Amino acid sequence: GLFGLAIITLVASSQKLGLTSGVSLVLPWAIFLGASAQLVACINDFKHNNVFGATAFGAYAFFWYAMGFSWMIQNGVFGEKLAASVDTTQLGVAFLGYLIFTLFMTVGALETNKVLFLIFVCIDFLFLGLSLSSFGIMEHATHMLAAYSELAISIVSFYGCGAAVLNTHFGREFLPVGKPFGIFKK
Repeated sequence: GLFGLAIITLVASSQKLGLTSGVSLVLPWAIFLGASAQLVACINDFKHNNVFGATAFGAYAFFWYAMGFSWMIQNGVFGEKLAASVDTTQLGVAFLGYLIFTLFMTVGALETNKVLFLIFVCIDFLFLGLSLSSFGIMEHATHMLAAYSELAISIVSFYGCGAAVLNTHFGREFLPVGKPFGIFKK
């Protein structure tokens, strides 16, 4: 799940930062790594009774499916009439909804580990930037906030993925992730 998040946010941030252009080749990464890999992680977390992880991975999996379809609509895959009637403010409303969701998930992440908490904080800034940019509020600055936040999500997610794999593989804390903050759980 974290690997899927790391890859899609790396690829998507490259487009937002102007290092690449268009979304044609972002789409497969959004659908397969951003969405499908996180959906598999969601299902596995549900099987292990990890409601927090399952909810997070499931919600963001469907976010990436929706973004993939949104990009396809914007690019005329489903017809020019649908593409011509796009109102990006609707995406802003969806981003705002995800910001609200992510804010309370960030509170929950306080009781996981510091790496996961940092990922959620970066996602908060991503959705803040995406929402404001979609609503036309300081578009360039908020677009760049989203771009750099998305890149930070990728970097921290790669670290978290590496920690999950290597710490389990070596049977010890090879890459530290930090203990939970211990604010809400004893």
